[in-house]
Amino acid sequence: MSSKVRTDHVLTRGTVIIDVEACKGCDLCIDACKPGVLTMTELLRNDRGYRFPELEAGCTACRACAQICPDFVFQVWKFDEPVEMMRGPVPSSRSGERATA
Repeated sequence: MSSKVRTDHVLTRGTVIIDVEACKGCDLCIDACKPGVLTMTELLRNDRGYRFPELEAGCTACRACAQICPDFVFQVWKFDEPVEMMRGPVPSSRSGERATA
């Protein structure tokens, strides 16, 4: 019996909640994210006109984003057990979102 690898899913060990409105778009978190699951928005802006990070599935809850962020926009949550998620953006990771294009 062969095991089928699911390429549309990824194991996620944690998540972050991002306070979009507090972000000033400095990009420090993007470079600090070792698993590379934070990306900066291209078109979306917060109420102050700044781009902000978005989370994709695969977070390890390493806290690097929270430790480097000068504006304390991240809340990091680690899961007790890894969770299998669909690849792509994690829409529930944004708090205070009133972003505009």
